[in-house]
Amino acid sequence: MENYQAQPELLKDKLILVTGAGDGIGRAAALDYALHGATVILLGRTVSKLEKLYDEIAASGAPEAIIHPMNLQHAKEEDYRQLGDTLLEQYGRLDGLLHNAATLGPRTPIQFYPLDAWLQVMQVNVNAPFLLTRSLLPALLAAPQASVIFTSSSVGRKGRAYWGGYAVSKFAVEGMMQILADELKQTSAVRVNSIDPGATRTAMRKAAYPAENPLNLPTPESRMALYLFLMGNDSQGVTGQALNA
Repeated sequence: MENYQAQPELLKDKLILVTGAGDGIGRAAALDYALHGATVILLGRTVSKLEKLYDEIAASGAPEAIIHPMNLQHAKEEDYRQLGDTLLEQYGRLDGLLHNAATLGPRTPIQFYPLDAWLQVMQVNVNAPFLLTRSLLPALLAAPQASVIFTSSSVGRKGRAYWGGYAVSKFAVEGMMQILADELKQTSAVRVNSIDPGATRTAMRKAAYPAENPLNLPTPESRMALYLFLMGNDSQGVTGQALNA
C-alpha cells in the first residue's frame, strides 16, 4: 500500500473524526485527510495543539476543521453520548473515524505492573475507543459508506515481555476491530480495519525507546498512504483486516 496514490479529492465532502489529533500520527492523518478534501474533527486533550493544527489546515485552504477537546482518561459515558448526538443532529452522518489516541504506560514485568497504571492504559486505549465507537455508530451507519480505523501495534499481534498493559490493550483493540467488522459487514456499509504503523518518529516511540535515534525512523507523514486508502472509497469491501503501514 506504500505505492498507493490518493486522488486529490479522495475525501471531498467527507466528515472524519480523528482522536489524538494533536500529535504524531493522528496529527499527520488529520492534516492529510483535510488536504484531500475532508472536514476533520480534531479530538484531543491539548487545546493549544489542536488550535495550531486548525490554523495550519485553514492556511492550506482545506475545509475548515472542527476542534473537539476531550480527555479520554476522564471523559464520562455522557460526554461520548453527547458527541454522537450532536454529530448526528448537526451533520446527519459521520464518514470516518480514526482511533489514534493512546497512552504507553510503564514498561515493566506483569508481576510489578501498578494497578493504577494498568487501569489508566485500559481506559484510554480500550474503554475510550469502545465508548466512542458505540456513540458514533448511528452517525457512521447514516453515511453512504463509512470507515473505522483502529491503531494497533506489533505487540498487539504478538506479545512481548515488559510491554504489559499497552500490549494487552492493543490485543483488545484487534479483537474489537474483528468483532465490529464481523457484526457490520453483512448489515451496513461500514468497514472496520486496524493499522500497525510500525516504528515511527513520534513522542510515544521516543518514550518507549529513549536510546534510539529518532532521525533514523520514518516520519508520521511518510506513513499516510494506508491511512488514506482505508479512509477513502477506494477501500470499499476491505474490512476486518489487520494491516501494516
